[in-house]
Amino acid sequence: MIFTFVVSGWEGVAHDSRILSEAVANPQASFPFPLPGKYYICDVAYAHTQGLMAPYRNVRYWIGDFHQRRALTNKEKFNHRHAKLRNVIERAFGVLKACFPILKRMAPFPFVTKRNIAMACFVLHNFIRREGLTDEYFARYDESNVSFRNNNVTVDDDEDEIPINGTATYCEYMTRLQDEIVEQLMHNID
Repeated sequence: MIFTFVVSGWEGVAHDSRILSEAVANPQASFPFPLPGKYYICDVAYAHTQGLMAPYRNVRYWIGDFHQRRALTNKEKFNHRHAKLRNVIERAFGVLKACFPILKRMAPFPFVTKRNIAMACFVLHNFIRREGLTDEYFARYDESNVSFRNNNVTVDDDEDEIPINGTATYCEYMTRLQDEIVEQLMHNID
């Protein structure tokens, strides 16, 4: 639950994938691309391209959706595992916002001051986590059964994801990799 890359200073409102796209395209941002064969877990609003693994669209996804019955199809099983991994990301943000409520209601400071406050909160968050300091929020959010449903992410069936610099070849590669993971999951049913 440590943040590895933060873009702070985007003025106005923009979708996360737009900010990511700009960070990836900006060589000065030094975006840490995953090593070959590795990828970041992302939500359905991101392009399914090299380095970004999105869940299957139009298939059960949220952890709460699986409490009633186990994953039945291969795509549901993949999405369930994907959601469990993304839950760690949501818990990291939960800790950050709980520890630093100033992030929710930023006072009318100048823009640069707001950016610096946000960066300081991320740095302190990572310091607390890396040093293993006792923290009530990390203790609460460390439990894997803490579940989040990100209500901010909705993508209509006919809406295209926001592209990240990539090609159809990258998308095909990630789809094949996703299908290989599904096959492995189906052979290791728990």
